[in-house]
Amino acid sequence: MSDRNRFIPAFALLALLSACSESKQTEKPQQPAKPPEALTGRQAFQRIYPQARGWASDAQPLQLRSLQLTQLQAEPGKAGAWEVTFVSASKGSSRIYTYSSIEAEGNLHEGVFAGPAGSYSGHGPGVPFLIAAIRVDSDKAYEIAAEKSQDYIKKHPGMAISFLLEQTNRFPDLTWRVIWGASPSTSDYSVFVDATMGTFIEKAH
Repeated sequence: MSDRNRFIPAFALLALLSACSESKQTEKPQQPAKPPEALTGRQAFQRIYPQARGWASDAQPLQLRSLQLTQLQAEPGKAGAWEVTFVSASKGSSRIYTYSSIEAEGNLHEGVFAGPAGSYSGHGPGVPFLIAAIRVDSDKAYEIAAEKSQDYIKKHPGMAISFLLEQTNRFPDLTWRVIWGASPSTSDYSVFVDATMGTFIEKAH
């Protein structure tokens, strides 16, 4: 065997050790998983919408509302879970999708979850709205509502806030309803905010 051939394994070993060393240097420490966080209504909607379009290409939102989670503290204008009702004229049906930051009671699953399809006749208090109309997010809607509600907030500190986005015959534009309480039916106070213009509309007692 020639001297040249004797050095080939040595060079190969050196190259292997060098490659391993470079690999160790380029390896980055694994980042810890992010804790679950509350989202604004539009952030949750953007995560849900692609799945709704997979169900029906003409899917349109009918209603967006926040859901209360006891396991995750909400932040002003945000919630740990949201629910969107979509309708499809071509299918004549509706479907509810949820987004939750965590697994929770009430059949809420982490991430986007599609519920069963139901019937849709096109009749009801709400009408489908255009996605482009959601110019004002829930956090901004809360700011506007809170500015007009300081007296109520002082009398009811720490009260849970809920959000409802829909287009009804009550107002000409898409509106956020910022609700002090779990739902409109159980609340004695809420504020309507124009979701397109970002203006205060009225209080409901």
